Amino acid sequence: MKTSPTSAFGRRRFLTRSSLALALFATPGAFAEELLRTPQQTEGPFYPDHLPLDTDNDLIVVNDALTPAVGEITYLSGRILDASGAPIRNAVVEIWQCDHGGAYLHSRTGNADQRDTNFQGFGRFVTGSTGEYLFRTIKPVSYPGRCPHIHYAVKMKGREKWTTQCYIKGEASNERDGVWRGIRDEKQREAVTVDFAPLKDTKAGELTARFDIVMGYTPAA
Repeated sequence: MKTSPTSAFGRRRFLTRSSLALALFATPGAFAEELLRTPQQTEGPFYPDHLPLDTDNDLIVVNDALTPAVGEITYLSGRILDASGAPIRNAVVEIWQCDHGGAYLHSRTGNADQRDTNFQGFGRFVTGSTGEYLFRTIKPVSYPGRCPHIHYAVKMKGREKWTTQCYIKGEASNERDGVWRGIRDEKQREAVTVDFAPLKDTKAGELTARFDIVMGYTPAA
């Protein structure tokens, strides 16, 4: 599925939706806290070896290009929490994933000659006072050897980079994926496997997904 042409109006709409979503995070009691520790997972071999010039939280459009990435647009959001459930602010959240054809933003990726150059492939977001983050990206797809997934890294001052992965709930190929099955605790496995559901009040077939990350420690002051 190819996204509709991106325009200045489209980018304004994304920013508006971002503001509304982040305001919701700040509403007391808006979400129940999940204190189960998110399992740490391998970074994998395809963290970008050359970061793109555009590293913002909108992976659908590179800089001011008019042509958007191919894929199912997904608004991916969540919170970064410490071991007690308190939000972590000023954490740098990074995501990276393959494009609709299975190609990463990496020199050793498969399908490099067919890579979607309109897909940013990598993005960053710095959390606010409620620990929130938000990305606009595409629904992840599978490639040989792996089920659909999105890589995450959380960077905090005075701490080593922390990595995990996010998966699609109900995806049949999860059961054949060694990394997903490597999470032995069923509840932890469920914690990284989230719904990609239709976004309400949209005619463009956009999706929404929520992935909260509970760190295994309380950050230093």
